[in-house]
Amino acid sequence: MGWFTKNTPSPQEPLADIWHVCPKCQAHVFKEEWKSNLMVCPKCNHHDRIDCRQRVSLLIDDGTFREFATEVLPCDHLHFSDAKGPYAEKAAATVKKLGQSESVIVGSGNVNGKRIVLAVMDFRFLGGSLSSGCGEKITMAIEHAVKHNRAFLMVSASGGARMHEGILSLMQMAKTTAAVAKLQRAGLPFISLLTDPTTGGVSASFALLGDINIAEPGTLIGFAGRRVIETTIKQKLPADFQTAEYLRAHGFVDQIVHRKDLKQFISNVLDYRVK
Repeated sequence: MGWFTKNTPSPQEPLADIWHVCPKCQAHVFKEEWKSNLMVCPKCNHHDRIDCRQRVSLLIDDGTFREFATEVLPCDHLHFSDAKGPYAEKAAATVKKLGQSESVIVGSGNVNGKRIVLAVMDFRFLGGSLSSGCGEKITMAIEHAVKHNRAFLMVSASGGARMHEGILSLMQMAKTTAAVAKLQRAGLPFISLLTDPTTGGVSASFALLGDINIAEPGTLIGFAGRRVIETTIKQKLPADFQTAEYLRAHGFVDQIVHRKDLKQFISNVLDYRVK
């Protein structure tokens, strides 16, 4: 009865190479279709998270991105350690794994031929947390934009402040907000793109200070979590609370833009400035 004992590969194994399962609607989508659709589900329009390099490729003209401030690394001033080990080791391992110095990359590039300075956060790097290094890189990018008289694009994707660094992390909220004021004084456009998720100290500082705030559909945007708020106020929140659509309806977000249209939308905003 050999057919009862014969080892056969699990049917799940080949499927993983062919299909991508949408994390929202659980639809099976061909991986090639998923990638060609910019990691957006063709069934339910769920915008899956993408990393900072993918974001740069999506928004910036090929061959024009010039990264700087790569020397800025995480700092462990508090010598913090938790049950999982020292923060310094965790940060160093993340730097090595992702090949980037912090939770944000900064640089300059062209959007349909128009030169801008941009900062792009990456949720893979310790939840895209705002650290002293991250705040420093964003500030350096803004100062570069002011120096060269260019518009500034901020792409946020963060769980909030990096609590491993304590008050030094929270100080970055004020530091980056003060840097944004330099853009305003210089009369330079600040375009803020909020992607999933934009929460905590990032949403409470620079992320919602743009001259124009745009977001991808379905993006989670907020400060404290839903359960924390409901427990505090003893009320049930709306089902769409803390979504890009909810914030658009209440005046915090100016426009919701599909991922495939983002580059052209930003280009149009820059054209408006030129006019």
